[in-house]
Amino acid sequence: MSSVNIPPEVTRNGAKPTRRAFDRDQALAAALREFWTHGYDTTSIASLTEAMGIRPPSLYAAFGDKRQLFEEAVELYAHTYGVVPAPGSDARSTIAAMLQHLAADYTDPSHPPGCLVISAATNCGPGSQDIKAKLRAMREKTKAAIASSIRVDIDAGRLPAATDADGLAAFYAAVIQGMDQQARDGADRETLRRIADAAMVAWPAAPPPTATGASGREVGQGSRP
Repeated sequence: MSSVNIPPEVTRNGAKPTRRAFDRDQALAAALREFWTHGYDTTSIASLTEAMGIRPPSLYAAFGDKRQLFEEAVELYAHTYGVVPAPGSDARSTIAAMLQHLAADYTDPSHPPGCLVISAATNCGPGSQDIKAKLRAMREKTKAAIASSIRVDIDAGRLPAATDADGLAAFYAAVIQGMDQQARDGADRETLRRIADAAMVAWPAAPPPTATGASGREVGQGSRP
């Protein structure tokens, strides 16, 4: 953990000011929980400094301003709570494992419910559109990764050639966003697990195996040998 020395404040009685320090990592973790709980726009400097256990001058000296503090909090989230399981052997197993992981993570009582990246910019005003765009870009990156894994399965013949990779990825992104809202509304882990199971029922069926004739040519239903 890192600590930050804060410049001494001017005293009125002439006494020698003291230099105070606080743990920067702990303060950042506290700020993350505030943003996660209340969102970017509705989290005030007053609530941040109270949660972090510091005064406003200390916040500005250590983190710059609220926007910079939020960006650091998002990076912390992405490298801790936002980590998902490693990819599986195919897209289906990867997405199923991710949904089950999120069902547990979004309802973990050790931290605020849901996902910071999904909900922190829900009510951003005109002055915070860059924050909203940043989080949207992170969500789009995840959706693109899902679509890419689906295309790999299409190319490998594990999914029908006509599968709409982008549409299927958007569907599972919508499921994830819905799970976030359900968790924030108080749904428990088992409820989110059932949502995840139901979502996987929508996964396209694998194409039927292709038969091969004695000549080595592919033989489909209704074709001549």
